[in-house]
Amino acid sequence: MSAPPQPRLRADAQRNRERILVAARELLVEEGPEFSFDKIARRVGVGNATLYRHFADRRELIHHVVLSVVSRIADRAERARAEEPDAFRALSRFVHAAADEQVGALCPLLDGDVDRHHPELEDARLRMERGIEALLSAARNSGQLRPDVEVGDLMMALSQLTRPLPGPGCTNFGQFIHRHLQIFLDGLLAPARSQLPGRAATFSDFRDN
Repeated sequence: MSAPPQPRLRADAQRNRERILVAARELLVEEGPEFSFDKIARRVGVGNATLYRHFADRRELIHHVVLSVVSRIADRAERARAEEPDAFRALSRFVHAAADEQVGALCPLLDGDVDRHHPELEDARLRMERGIEALLSAARNSGQLRPDVEVGDLMMALSQLTRPLPGPGCTNFGQFIHRHLQIFLDGLLAPARSQLPGRAATFSDFRDN
């Protein structure tokens, strides 16, 4: 079942809503789910009343931040596949674009701050999963992707490499993400130079844990 459509906002109200989501996402990455509404309002340059007109409480705002990120990741997967004629280049483009969403920093929110089964989020998640699977399948069929790599290997690397390191001394780790992702991507190329131990994670593993 899909969620009922939201009423269309005026252009200025829509811009404010999008700016609030961007600022909230930034603060979630920087501070975690205990961010301050006051900080969001200051960062966007609006009053607290504007925030509460769009989002009734912290839980609703976090829901829409996660929904926005998942939807953009799905968009990036679909766009990379449509615009890149080379299948592995499309996969690489998607991986670097998805890293910019800092999905690893937002993963902890799924442990309790978000209703994973909300229809809006389910729809966006399924579209994201289909888009990523299609990229991997195309790269595998082209002979460029080693055949033992699965979607869980990709998502695990994205999650881990985009998760902030603990401690106040590691705030600039983000400048190294794309370098490390490229090392990871080079390891996905066929022919494989090793045998991978164990099994790959699945989307179900990510949802159930």
